[in-house]
Amino acid sequence: MLFESLLADRTRLMSANAIREILKVVARPGMISLAGGIPSPDSFPMDIIRELGDRILRKYGSSAFQYDRTEGFMPLCEALSVWLQKKGIHADSDAIRITTGSQGALLQLGMILLSKGDAVAVEAPTYLGALTAFNPFEPRYLRVDTDEDGMVPESLDRLLERERVKFIYLIPNFQNPTGRTLSGERRRTLAEIIVRRGALLVEDDPYGDLRYRGQSLPTVKSLAPDHVVYCGSLSKIFAPGLRIGYVVAPEPVRRWMVLAKQGIDLHTSTCTQALAAEYISGGFLEKHLPEIMRIYRPKQEAMLHALDRYMPKTCRWNKPDGGMFIWVEGPAGLDTEKLYRKAVERGVAFVPGKFFFTEPGEGNETMRLNYTMSDTQTLDKAVRLLAGVLSE
Repeated sequence: MLFESLLADRTRLMSANAIREILKVVARPGMISLAGGIPSPDSFPMDIIRELGDRILRKYGSSAFQYDRTEGFMPLCEALSVWLQKKGIHADSDAIRITTGSQGALLQLGMILLSKGDAVAVEAPTYLGALTAFNPFEPRYLRVDTDEDGMVPESLDRLLERERVKFIYLIPNFQNPTGRTLSGERRRTLAEIIVRRGALLVEDDPYGDLRYRGQSLPTVKSLAPDHVVYCGSLSKIFAPGLRIGYVVAPEPVRRWMVLAKQGIDLHTSTCTQALAAEYISGGFLEKHLPEIMRIYRPKQEAMLHALDRYMPKTCRWNKPDGGMFIWVEGPAGLDTEKLYRKAVERGVAFVPGKFFFTEPGEGNETMRLNYTMSDTQTLDKAVRLLAGVLSE
């Protein structure tokens, strides 16, 4: 059988996620990973998961293992409705949609909003998983300028003036891959622009709760509720293997998302939704967040100290107030994909920055470093080895 002849045309736009391929290298014995955006297992609330399991058995019984609503397990939607008020998002339980991870939300949005040639405005660089979700629908990506304070509103305004954009994709807090955070002033300006232009913005916020320093900033959703699809996740603050994401969107968008999800997976696991509902409503999430900060803060500080100590002066990097990543920019002419191959030979893996750009040739001198999966001594060693390869 000539199987290749059976493939749909869209498969030509479906490629392996570069980071997932890099993670296969990380599995080699002795390899130090600065690559994946993977939460530390130490951050999982293992001590209370057994209690949560007992709670759902007592409270929901067999219904926790039955088919459920496509929209989401109602107790979880109710718990999230209360939790989101802390972020200035006022949505009743009927307005919340549960997805299989925030990646599931991005795929649904691509399915219902994108036709071939439609324009999507993105930061440069941006989250590779979003590009992977959108690519099969053949959009055009339009770059919006960014700097250390995130997306530049004036650049977006100029873009919306000359182009019809289906939606803007934005990670405002501790962005993946750069770790940058959109400033408060820019959030307000951005909200004013999308309202004035009648534009739709997808606000992807998986890292907003991982703040180690400074004050939380308002969500763009709270500033322009009718023009924002807010995507959240419990992967970084509960457990990623449970695959719990959620969306608060304008009514027409969430109605079509339900129809898309019915064709994808009917509904997200009822059992994991029930665990998440008890985790939030029982106050466990609020109590556990400081423990996650206690684990990650010294790791980030260790990596920043090691970068200061070992990295060549020709490199520069940012110092985020939270999240999971540090973005390093090397001198012009550096090829971090070649650097990656050399570093792997020395036992250190990272992600070359080029994979987060939509235009070929961009970001060749950049790299994303993750610090959540190693202890402080290992992070020091990894940066020292990487700096040595870079110096050579």
